[in-house]
Amino acid sequence: MIFIQRDGAESRKLSYDNKVCLACGICADTCPTDSLAIADVLAIARGQAEGNNIVLDQDTCVLCGLCSFACPFGALEFDIGGQDASELPNYPKWTHESSISQDDCEFCGRCYTACPQDAILFKRELPDRNALLKGEISINEDDCIYCQVCAEICPAGAISLTASDGKILDTIEVDEDKCVYCGVCKRACPQEAIKTVCSTCMYSDEIEKIAITGDIFITEDCINCGWCKEICPVDAAEVTKPFDGEISVTEEDCVACGSCIDICSCNAVSLQDNVAVFNQDYCVLCGACARLCPQERIAINRTDMKLTNISSASWKANLEKLLN
Repeated sequence: MIFIQRDGAESRKLSYDNKVCLACGICADTCPTDSLAIADVLAIARGQAEGNNIVLDQDTCVLCGLCSFACPFGALEFDIGGQDASELPNYPKWTHESSISQDDCEFCGRCYTACPQDAILFKRELPDRNALLKGEISINEDDCIYCQVCAEICPAGAISLTASDGKILDTIEVDEDKCVYCGVCKRACPQEAIKTVCSTCMYSDEIEKIAITGDIFITEDCINCGWCKEICPVDAAEVTKPFDGEISVTEEDCVACGSCIDICSCNAVSLQDNVAVFNQDYCVLCGACARLCPQERIAINRTDMKLTNISSASWKANLEKLLN
């Protein structure tokens, strides 16, 4: 979505993506002309209203682009002459990032499930099960009484019985694509009509470990919250957050209104015993919760930010407003 565009000797355009906006207000805090304001983001987050999280006054905006560089989450993009200004050498650069090592990943899918932004694409490749199992199974239909015990007890659902006349069962079949040659049916059969041999079991000590492969990818929707890193059982995920610091909370003033929970894009807040509890492992110190808290019980203390290459003294002064 294009917020504002002006053409002249130099074309400038400011674009906004509400889908990745955290409603934190960092852009408004750093705007030198006070052209940005936060909308009724709590109502939007709760589905009580529609619209963008931020509002731009096009009459006062000078298209300096500072807001786009202040936003650590990529919600604002500033173009100069048709080129993304973040790629130009003289503008600030965010260095926070998230990555998952394909070599170390076990493709368990925990990060994919936990990601609050659905920013992880995951695909797991498993080998053909039939190539891993070898064996034989046979049923002596002369002895079979078609009692269905084997079909009901089969853990793989590989045995089926049918009735040629549509009423009395008289045919039994084994789907060997499903059968795992476990022998449960053989042990359950009251007539001892089933024979099974599991060749895989005989050579189990010689079977190589099954190779599980796949692909995993982090999209641009990532907000570097750290869920993937904290939940990964093999330390395959690495996350550098945009800010260093901490969030401090005065618990005794909490009225359990849920504003912080509803606005948090990181799933870092939960309600426990009618008190909002913050997990700093997942917090990106965006400040959206502090801005909305009616009790003013939340304080964001940022000590450093992963923003480099700030050459302008005036820009540096504005950007340092984000730090305490």
